[in-house]
Amino acid sequence: MSRIGLKPIDIPSGVEVKIDDKNYVEVKGPKGQIAQQLSQEMEIKIEDNQILINRPTEIKRHKSLHGLTRTLIANMIEGVTEGYSKTLEIQGTGYRAQKQGKKLVLSLGYSHPVELEDPEGIEVEVPQPNQIIIKGIDKQKVGSYAAVIRDFRKPEPYKGKGIRYSNEVVRRKVGKTGK
Repeated sequence: MSRIGLKPIDIPSGVEVKIDDKNYVEVKGPKGQIAQQLSQEMEIKIEDNQILINRPTEIKRHKSLHGLTRTLIANMIEGVTEGYSKTLEIQGTGYRAQKQGKKLVLSLGYSHPVELEDPEGIEVEVPQPNQIIIKGIDKQKVGSYAAVIRDFRKPEPYKGKGIRYSNEVVRRKVGKTGK
């Protein structure tokens, strides 16, 4: 039984939710607008300023979709009200980031700097040369873009150099010992 799927989602004031008969969900809020097509197998309805999700049967697929559908809608509502952000830290001598208009320029020890164009709906800030803050209303886009940036230089276990999430703990290894 999906415990998450059974919880109703409260619609905060200032947020407008539209659901059509094919489960296309549109959410408008103070930070912007987001829309997503959800599974047509689930029954989504709005009652008393709350969104309720019901599943048609008890088969495993419907149980899985029940919790997923509820979580996706809740993330959309949270995104248009508060937004999402991920913070990345850069560690290593000479490694740094800077913003040039709509471009993020990373110096990561390669022969050329890595230049990335900001995706639509994502805002990137560089308050310090060793810190990158990614903000947006879509949780999936924010996390995906943070992962793309991190993949250019993942933290290595011997010296800890690379790009890591602010809350990430990198397990350090002991290097070779001489005779």
